Amino acid sequence: MDGLKKSKTDWFRSNGGLIVGVESSCDESALSLFDPSVGLRGEWISSQIELHRAYGGVVPDLASREHLQNFGPLLEEMEEGLKGEVVAGVAVTQGPGLAGCLAMGLSVAKSLALKWDVPLVGINHLRAHAFSPFIKMHEEDSTSYDDSFEEMLPHIGLLVSGGNTILFEMNESVEIRILGSTRDDAAGEALDKGGKLMGIPYPGGPLIEKEALTGNCAAFEFPRAMLKNTPLDFSFSGLKTSLRYRLDKMDPEEIMSERANLCASYQEAVIDVLVKKTEGALRQRDYRSVGLSGGVSNNQRLGSAFTSLAEQNGVSAHFAQAEHTGDNAGMIAFAAWMERKRLVSDPDYSLEIVPSMKLSALL
Repeated sequence: MDGLKKSKTDWFRSNGGLIVGVESSCDESALSLFDPSVGLRGEWISSQIELHRAYGGVVPDLASREHLQNFGPLLEEMEEGLKGEVVAGVAVTQGPGLAGCLAMGLSVAKSLALKWDVPLVGINHLRAHAFSPFIKMHEEDSTSYDDSFEEMLPHIGLLVSGGNTILFEMNESVEIRILGSTRDDAAGEALDKGGKLMGIPYPGGPLIEKEALTGNCAAFEFPRAMLKNTPLDFSFSGLKTSLRYRLDKMDPEEIMSERANLCASYQEAVIDVLVKKTEGALRQRDYRSVGLSGGVSNNQRLGSAFTSLAEQNGVSAHFAQAEHTGDNAGMIAFAAWMERKRLVSDPDYSLEIVPSMKLSALL
């Protein structure tokens, strides 16, 4: 962030303590406490999904208003969890996300940092997703975690959600390089829109997965966009259009009777592309691990396909835990610790939001 005054010293105080995470990039208000010696000590989240369901998606102004109401009770619960322990610093999602929502979380984070007189750092929400598959590994053995993490590098990660589909590399220096991204709809967005076309309420992805369990994934043929000129990029708009044309040829009764098969076939097309693109990236160099993060990573069919992919390529597979696949503060605090040697704090608390921040952006 050009123009901001930042401390040149390591933001994480030498005497240690807990890292408070704050997240509000979209429709979840969330707080967390991370202890580097044991892992996450507490997470508190308030979801707005039921509120926005009636609108078929997130309404930005409504989401911002709800953050204002939800953070108060969450703060009371978090402070109960502190029990007088030392806070080392506050980490807050700086971007990307909805501007009004990000601003709410940043205001909370600044207030806490001022109250406790501790450093404040901004976190790239997408980079937090990139690190989220390793949270469990840290909790299982925090003492030797640094060495274990180094053994996972270089690493291939797939961040797949309603707003993002990004294939990236994390090298031995923990630098992140984007290998491929979507040119149009994200995978989760394609699933949600496909669900809407079939009469499935928002969010469609999880409900498509549920219906697909009783369907035949080979019942209908849908396209897989492979993009010869940019082989690691993604495109799902053609898939969505293909589904629309298919549904236009069917009457409502036929759609309902075939919906399980439609869901299974449509979902399989999305998963097939995600796996094949990741497999293509794995062939580019000798990677040691593969990771899956983001909301769509909860899909069991996708998880199973990634496990098989890792086994076939002789690499370890790491998955974000269900509670860390959506927007959450646990991964924000964890990312602050993971990047503690690079991050610098803003001494005058003039941190600003960056709604369009990219995965590779360093704060």
